[in-house]
Amino acid sequence: MSDTTDGKKTLGLRGGARPGNVKQSFSHGRTKNVVVETKRKRVVVPKPGAAKPAGGPAAAGGDPSRRPAGITDAEMERRMKALQAAKSREVEEAAQREADEKAREEERERRRAEIEAKEREEKEREESLKAKAEEDARKAAEAAAAAQAASAPAPSEPTAARTPSNRPAPAQTPRKTDRDREETNKRNKGTDNRRSGKLTLNQALSGGEGGRQRSMAAMKRKQERARQKAMGGTVEREKVTRTVALPEAIVVSELANRMAERVGDVVKSLMQMGLMVTQNETIDADTAELIIEEFGHNIQRVSDADVEDVIKEIEDDAADLLPRPPVITIMGHVDHGKTSLLDAIRDAKVVAGEAGGITQHIGAYQVKTDGGALLSFLDTPGHAAFTSMRSRGAQVTDIVVLVVAADDAVMPQTIEAIAHAKAAKVPMIVAINKIDKPAANPDKVRTDLLQHEVIVEKMSGEVQDVEVSAISGQGLDDLLEAIALQSELLELKANPNRAAQGAVIEAQLDVGRGPVATVLIQNGTLRQGDIFVVGEQYGKVRALINDKGERVKEAGPSVPVEVLGLNGTPEAGDVLNVTETEAQAREIAEYRANAAKDKRAAAGAATTLEQLMANAKADEDVSELPILVKADVQGSAEAIVQAMEKIGNDEVRVRVLHSGVGAITETDVGLAEASGAPIMGFNVRANASARNTANQKGVEIRYYSVIYDLVDDVKAAASGLLSNEIRETFIGYAEIKEVFKVSNVGKVAGCLVTEGVARRSAGVRLLRDNVVIHEGTLKTLKRFKDEVAEVQSGQECGMAFENYDDIRPKDVIEIFEREEISRSLD
Repeated sequence: MSDTTDGKKTLGLRGGARPGNVKQSFSHGRTKNVVVETKRKRVVVPKPGAAKPAGGPAAAGGDPSRRPAGITDAEMERRMKALQAAKSREVEEAAQREADEKAREEERERRRAEIEAKEREEKEREESLKAKAEEDARKAAEAAAAAQAASAPAPSEPTAARTPSNRPAPAQTPRKTDRDREETNKRNKGTDNRRSGKLTLNQALSGGEGGRQRSMAAMKRKQERARQKAMGGTVEREKVTRTVALPEAIVVSELANRMAERVGDVVKSLMQMGLMVTQNETIDADTAELIIEEFGHNIQRVSDADVEDVIKEIEDDAADLLPRPPVITIMGHVDHGKTSLLDAIRDAKVVAGEAGGITQHIGAYQVKTDGGALLSFLDTPGHAAFTSMRSRGAQVTDIVVLVVAADDAVMPQTIEAIAHAKAAKVPMIVAINKIDKPAANPDKVRTDLLQHEVIVEKMSGEVQDVEVSAISGQGLDDLLEAIALQSELLELKANPNRAAQGAVIEAQLDVGRGPVATVLIQNGTLRQGDIFVVGEQYGKVRALINDKGERVKEAGPSVPVEVLGLNGTPEAGDVLNVTETEAQAREIAEYRANAAKDKRAAAGAATTLEQLMANAKADEDVSELPILVKADVQGSAEAIVQAMEKIGNDEVRVRVLHSGVGAITETDVGLAEASGAPIMGFNVRANASARNTANQKGVEIRYYSVIYDLVDDVKAAASGLLSNEIRETFIGYAEIKEVFKVSNVGKVAGCLVTEGVARRSAGVRLLRDNVVIHEGTLKTLKRFKDEVAEVQSGQECGMAFENYDDIRPKDVIEIFEREEISRSLD
């Protein structure tokens, strides 16, 4: 009660619950009063000068008068612990910062000491050089003074003697200046600790602490200049003359690099010549030659073709050559039993896997005879379209086995195979097949071969001939014996211990394995992991697969293998060469690709405007059938393209827009749609997306597995472009006896049919004195007053011509019919 009686207010917390009303207004005049209580949280802020509690958290927590309102003992204890942890972290961080700063300061001091030591050494070196130079100069001056004293009068001696003693005096000034500057730097470094860890622009430019330091080369150049200056003269650096390899075109920066000159100097020289170029632009060889001569270097012209020098033919030493198996190519006319004969030798069924029973690829196989000898066989197609395949087979072979059917004798492709063998200059063995047939006549075969300068042993010649039967196996041993004898005479050898070289027999694009090339190794040994270039493609041997489908690690001479690991499909007939590095292989492949592209562009471009116009005029009257060809292997695609080129005449021709290897894709369908061409797939199929696109766009895709059918279908389609032949058949003559004028009709000729028959649907010509003066059709043909379809010979009739009235008596009317006959290509 004493508190109230003294007139003092009772202590209490402000900011407690404060009730209040809030009026809310709604639509249609409705309102609502809401009671709101506002509570304010008291924030306790300690005064700056307040002393810390002596008792720590416990004391603070235990003193209710100094504790913020609404905070329990536990909460207060947690807060005090957090406050202590934060303070301890601050102390640790401050100590760490001080240690780091101290370490940095020590590092800066160490670097500063090193730099000062270097500067001191440099200055001492310069001072010693200057002192030496001054000593040399003083001695020279003394010698000169002595010489002058000997020849001059005595009063001049004090002057001569005084001159050298006065000369070293100015040289002392730089040393004093350097010492003062060094002391100033030290004083500045000692006082300016505030910016000691930062790099200023002046420090960076002057090469001070933390900035860019002089390189050793710059220091050596400076010392050399000082030494030359001290020796009493400046000597220019000797010019180094280099031999610069100059290709047909070169980039400016590369030219400067090869000359070891600054790029800016080269660009400046080019600008003085009137060429505003940058360092990344290409200049021609003539301009580069002028620049090289201006800088005083020698020129060595090189060609882009020099990249192929790394795969030049290497002559093998005779001591390194080892015997190798012979390569035998079986050639002949289609269906004469080449593959069946090879089946009998291999004891396999190769022919069963060929569509239509004819070979459409070059097959490469190895056969081991009973005597243990290895023979490599190449089986070539006999169809007329596969001329290039047979030519390739003859070029890579050692012995040609010419298969001729005993019941069919010499045929066109037999003659062609003989020509290929003679062109390749390889020995020939004649295998007269189908000797077991009743109609077999081997003597007729021998006689027919005489016409083509192939004289067999039974005709007193040098060419071996063997009578064989692929069905019964008769004469197979004799054939193998003849091959072995011929290979012994050839003494076939190769060096297996060198970089491999081979010929691509066939190439294809396999869906699962990528580009695959069948290669016949001719020299060296091809191993897994070798880097090679083949035609316009290159790669690294990922796997080698032999003719039995087995993976092998290496392939020696005369061994046919499938090579995996190419970056693209090569052309059949390309040569495979192993290189040392992938960069070499890539460079050679790129050079060959660019050369082939330039060659194709040059071949396709018309040289003159007159030639271009002549070609356009010639093509006006020629109808073209565009097609796209996709085949399973490169050889088949090549054979189909060659067969397509032979189809056509002066009016119609087949144009192959694109040929390739692999499945039919959406790109092919897009090209076919744009050109309105069908797609011919040979042993390939279209993928799902290509099929859907072709169905949507109406592109025709036709599949073939026998080349006969493809050629016949294209020939029939091209025949449809031929214009029909119009043939005229004369059916009668009529003579005009009288001419009448009929209203609404015009002039009507009264005629007598003198020969044949006159038909209204036929064509007519009006002859006057046996000269044709009009050709057209009849408007009317009447017999008496009736319109008739035809009038027989000896009867009279009335005729009126369509849009022609100049008719006279005694004119003769020739009546004929036109017939359209469809033509076909032979």
